[in-house]
Amino acid sequence: MNDTLHDFRVATEDLERFMREVLAAAGADQASADAAIRALVTASRMGTDSHGLRLLPHYLKALEGGRIKGAPRMVFHRRLAATGFLDADDGLGHLAGYTAMEHAMAMAGEAGMGAVAVGNSSHFGAAGCYALAAAERGYIGMAFCNSDPFVLLHQGAAPFHGTNPIAFAAPVAGDAPYLLDMATSSIPWNRVQQYGAIGRELPDQVAADAVGRVTRTPAEVAALLPLGGSDFGFKGAGLGGMVEVLSSALAGMQNGFRLLPMGGPDMATPRGIGHFFLAIQPDAFVEEGTFARCLADYLADLRSRPAIEGAEVLASGDREWRCQARRDALGIPLDAANRQAYAELAREYGLCPLSRIG
Repeated sequence: MNDTLHDFRVATEDLERFMREVLAAAGADQASADAAIRALVTASRMGTDSHGLRLLPHYLKALEGGRIKGAPRMVFHRRLAATGFLDADDGLGHLAGYTAMEHAMAMAGEAGMGAVAVGNSSHFGAAGCYALAAAERGYIGMAFCNSDPFVLLHQGAAPFHGTNPIAFAAPVAGDAPYLLDMATSSIPWNRVQQYGAIGRELPDQVAADAVGRVTRTPAEVAALLPLGGSDFGFKGAGLGGMVEVLSSALAGMQNGFRLLPMGGPDMATPRGIGHFFLAIQPDAFVEEGTFARCLADYLADLRSRPAIEGAEVLASGDREWRCQARRDALGIPLDAANRQAYAELAREYGLCPLSRIG
């Protein structure tokens, strides 16, 4: 989001207050609400607006409809020294994600690595939140998730894979983590909805209509193109398949092509989404401090490279940390569609609305 286009901003604390009150009213217990708020606010602070505060109304509908349990009883089964399975009991995917990464880190602390497959879960927002949770504790973190079909196969005419994200984060001594969070489609589906809500045209080679033709009009979009577009989409389709295998097959869940649509109309039946999380202890491979030194050298070399005129070379995560610093100082912006949605939630639940700052 270009923050300069929006003059309605809210403080992080007020946004968290509103989310906590409305999630509790919809039946979420404290652990579920805390996890959802943590993920949504983290995404919005970093500028990942497609997976931030705009998703709250969807989660409320799923809670109220019964698709998602507000007070799940998640159970972790440790299978081997460094592997386990988390049954998320159809709870909020954010709680499943943070819980699974906690178990992965605990195993990594003992065995050097920890991997957790998650089943019976739901949409978990931005995958980067969970990789970041590991990096903030000194581990390398990875997170993957499948979803219902939105993305064409290479040279396909109908959706098959979900947006199937890949997230990777690594701790950086004395600095914010290195963070990669990407869909294996050219853009995430929520970006199409976001652009449609603000009347913005899509970039070229990212989406297609009902017969597989590339379109830039959000209202015409019936599918996304895999990363690489029409000519090189075999790369994105292959990565999407890798995420599918890790997320659904390892967890014993059905593949994304068979999942119920995220947007309904059935908001009563659990979707059975799968996730996969990996935590790695860097010092389990080399002498203590070696990884930190090598990563610092890599980032210094990368950022020192020349850029094209008017541009800047950035490492993965640099853009997000700059956005976070700006929004922490000036507030988190809401576009017109989100202002209306949050105002309607305040009226529906009888809550104090968000307060504009600035």
